[in-house]
Amino acid sequence: MPIRGQEVASPPAVVLESVPFSLTVRGGAGTAAAAAAPSAEPWEVRDARGALLASGTVQPGETAAARLTVTARDQLPLAVSIGEAVQEVDPTLVPGWFSLLPPLLAIALALLLREVVTALAAGVWLGALAVAGFDPVQGTWRFVDTFVVPALADVEGGHTQIVIFSLLLGGMVGVLSRNGGTTGIVQAVAPLASSPRRGKVATFLGGLGVFFDDYANCLIVGNTMRPVTDRLRISREKLAYIVDSTAAPVAALVPISTWVGYEISLIADGLRIAAEQNPASAQALGAVSPFTVFVETIPYRFYPLLALLFVFLTSVMGRDWGPMARAELRAARGDGVYRPGAQLATDTEGASLEAPAGIPARWWNAAVPLLTVIGVVLWGLYTTGRASAGPDASLLDVFGAADPFATLLWGSLAGCLVAFTLTLAQRLLSLRETIEGWLAGMRAMMIAIVVLVLAWSLGAVTEQVGTAAYLAQLLEGNVALRLLPWLVFVVAAAMSFATGTSWGTMAILLPLVIPLTVSLGGAVGFDGGGQYSLLLGTISSVLAGAIFGDHCSPISDTTVLSSTAAACDHVDHVRTQLPYALLVAVVAMILGDIGTAYGLPVWVALALAALLLWGFLRVRGVAVPAPLAEPEERTPTPI
Repeated sequence: MPIRGQEVASPPAVVLESVPFSLTVRGGAGTAAAAAAPSAEPWEVRDARGALLASGTVQPGETAAARLTVTARDQLPLAVSIGEAVQEVDPTLVPGWFSLLPPLLAIALALLLREVVTALAAGVWLGALAVAGFDPVQGTWRFVDTFVVPALADVEGGHTQIVIFSLLLGGMVGVLSRNGGTTGIVQAVAPLASSPRRGKVATFLGGLGVFFDDYANCLIVGNTMRPVTDRLRISREKLAYIVDSTAAPVAALVPISTWVGYEISLIADGLRIAAEQNPASAQALGAVSPFTVFVETIPYRFYPLLALLFVFLTSVMGRDWGPMARAELRAARGDGVYRPGAQLATDTEGASLEAPAGIPARWWNAAVPLLTVIGVVLWGLYTTGRASAGPDASLLDVFGAADPFATLLWGSLAGCLVAFTLTLAQRLLSLRETIEGWLAGMRAMMIAIVVLVLAWSLGAVTEQVGTAAYLAQLLEGNVALRLLPWLVFVVAAAMSFATGTSWGTMAILLPLVIPLTVSLGGAVGFDGGGQYSLLLGTISSVLAGAIFGDHCSPISDTTVLSSTAAACDHVDHVRTQLPYALLVAVVAMILGDIGTAYGLPVWVALALAALLLWGFLRVRGVAVPAPLAEPEERTPTPI
């Protein structure tokens, strides 16, 4: 009697010509007799010509994966036989370059129209069109039911939690604005951040301080410092740049963060695969701790290190160039901290977010809820990580095993409750007014939520159409070992920029490039010999290149959140930040990836890169003067 329930699990809707893809077959549950004595069932995949593409066996209830390649349309549909069951798989076949069109269309329209919602929606719709077999009506329905709804409802990936976290934090900020806490923070920080230079440095240091999670970093630092930087006439574009540049780059570098466990697990997988594929190096590879490799790659992560340095240099030197310089000069002249006609990611201009007359400006009414968010998130990271990693795990392992999404929810909810308590206990606002401020803060986040959901949807589109797989093919073939770190950085940067995901880029490339580097001789002298730096350089190039896209791609969630927290036009943020990111990336590739591959000591490469960036700002940078008129002084309200 045949096994019941045999099927192809999640068949692909789109495949690329000559680009390998995976097809997963699942064995059925079978009868009770079959369950008592399970036997493997044969499966095979044939194309429309009858040619055998793959075959094997699968146990009842288990899965088996086939790696297939289709080169012509007449090979479709595929016939998948599992036991006596036959299923037809007929995906849309497109050329490899098509996989780049959805993200490129979104990016091009965003920069051209300066309107990100339409741009992202166009990119998602183009991908949905391919999924629907280029039927425009069906493509429109797939736009909603296949991409937008799953993107918003993705609890496992943390999307739903991030939306609620953003809404709760926005609501808390609304209460802090209404109860005078935000004004109090501005007045308390004013003597310290008395100039634009000090204000930028203070924002930079705040970004370094919230090192444990990139999402929390963006929203906490941006919302806290925005009133301060507005008062100092620092452009919203510059604030968004500082916030964005101290989010993912910091979280990815610090060994105690929500990133570390994920990165170490991917390095471990890559080393394991390399050991299996290279028996001669298996013993040496198996003796190396993935955490040790992670730590030793930090000096080789040239892009995030230099990105942080460049933020500090532009802040301390008071110099900018390109579109950022124009934005800073506009703000310094008093022509607005954002350009006229900008579509702000967060609406901060409504009267519902202003403190009523007579409300005392007490800084602790804002500081205590914000510190509560940070404290509860840190406590949650420790407790959830300790529960997962066990009582004997190190602090690094504990943070790596933590549940960041649940803890962000706990922290934002706790912050809201503390903000409510402080407001009502001091009778600053009535319960109705407090609720109105809370809801107004949430409403201010709606544009950002729409952009975030569309960005996630576009990320799902790039996965469906195989953008990452197509870019990964660029690494195949004969590659010069010494140029591998540079090439890996370029591919990782392109992949993360096009897909908007750093974690997805790392997951795809690390298991690919570690075995590739080892097979090319990059693990020779793994006890610390000269070639070891090439393996470290290649691993760090994946991690650094992934950060590049996370940092500056218009469809990256941290880029969107940075625009949100800074209340900046999202396209303006991307346009002003991208030249800075590209400059740092070029310097990182030339002096870092290529220089160290040819023998330049890593610390010398970093020093030369720092000197070059400083010299660039001195020669090409425009000195941004202090505000031509002093910011309006407000008489503090008696407390």
